[in-house]
Amino acid sequence: MTQHLLAVVDRFAGTRVAVLADLVLDEFLHGEIARVSREAPVLIVNYQRTDAMPGGGANAVANVRALGGEPVPVGLVGADEPGDRLIGLLDKAGVDTTSILRRTDYRTPTKTRVLAGLPHSRPQQVIRIDRPGAPATAPPEAAAAAVERAEEVLASGVKGVLLSDYGYDLVTPASARPLVDHARRSKVTVTCDSRHRLKEFRGVTAVTPNLEEAEEMLGVRLDDGPSRLDSAGRRLMESLACQAVLITRGPQGMTLLEDGVKPCDIPVFGSDQVADVTGAGDTVIAAFTLALAAGATFRLAAMLANIAAGLVVMKRGTATISAAELRQAIARMPGPESA
Repeated sequence: MTQHLLAVVDRFAGTRVAVLADLVLDEFLHGEIARVSREAPVLIVNYQRTDAMPGGGANAVANVRALGGEPVPVGLVGADEPGDRLIGLLDKAGVDTTSILRRTDYRTPTKTRVLAGLPHSRPQQVIRIDRPGAPATAPPEAAAAAVERAEEVLASGVKGVLLSDYGYDLVTPASARPLVDHARRSKVTVTCDSRHRLKEFRGVTAVTPNLEEAEEMLGVRLDDGPSRLDSAGRRLMESLACQAVLITRGPQGMTLLEDGVKPCDIPVFGSDQVADVTGAGDTVIAAFTLALAAGATFRLAAMLANIAAGLVVMKRGTATISAAELRQAIARMPGPESA
C-alpha cells in the first residue's frame, strides 16, 4: 500500500486543478495576557504580532500548491487592503492569481482570531472577529463572471475542479451548474465542500462533508453505528447523483462510501494531541481532489486526505501540508498499511 500511496504523491507535481472558491483572509493576532482590566471584567492582552494566511477556499488553494499541484483559483476579492494581502500571499506561494476577480463594491472577507496566553503557556483562541460580517455576499453578476472564467480554465486542460462554498454566494448550486455539467461531460473530476447547501450541488463526482454537515443534510443523527452511517451515506449519494462521499468524523477518522463498494472506515492518522483544527477540512478536500486528479482511486485519495488531515491538525493556525511531509508520514505508517 505504501508504494501505491507514494506513487500518487509523485504524480501531484504539475497536476492542474481549478478551484472555484469563496476566498477569505485569515488573521491570527497573538498576544500575552497581562492582567484583568479595572474597567471591565476582561483580560488585558499585550499585542505581539499578527500573522496572515489564506483562509476559506483560499486555504484549499494553498494546500493544493503546497502538495505540489498547480491550483488555478477563480474567486473574488475586494479592491481593498485585505484583498491585496490575500493575493500577495498566494502570489508568494507560486499560485497563478490572474483568474481572481476584484470589485470595488465587495469587501474581502477577513476572519481575525485573537490568541492569548499567560507567559510561558500555550496561547488559546480568545475570540474571532469576522469582517465585514453577515450579510456579505458576492453580487450575482460576479458569481456568473467567476463561473464563466472557471469554464475557460476548465477548457485549458485541468485535471480536476474543486468547489469551495463558504456561504459568500460566489459559489452557489445554481451558478455552478454550467461548470459542473461541463466538467462531467469532459470527464473531469469535480469535488465539492459546502457549509450548508451541499445537498444542492447535484452531479458532482464526490463530496467531503464532516459528520455534522452530513447530519444537517440528511436530517438525522449518525451516531448509531456503522449501518446507520452506511445507509445515510447511500441516500446522500443517491440524492447528489455522485460517485463517492468522504465523511470526516474527527477523532473517529473518516468513512468513504462509494457506489457499489463496501464502506471503508479509515482510522484517524497520527497523535490525538490536536493543536488546531482550523482549516482542516480545506486540507482534506485539497488532498482528496489533487489525488483524484492525479489518477488515484477514491480509496487511495481518501487515505492520503486522512494522512494530510492528521498532520495539519498538529500545526497551529490555517496551515498546509507539503508533499515531502506526506511522503515522510507514509513511510512511517505502521502495520499492513506500510507493507
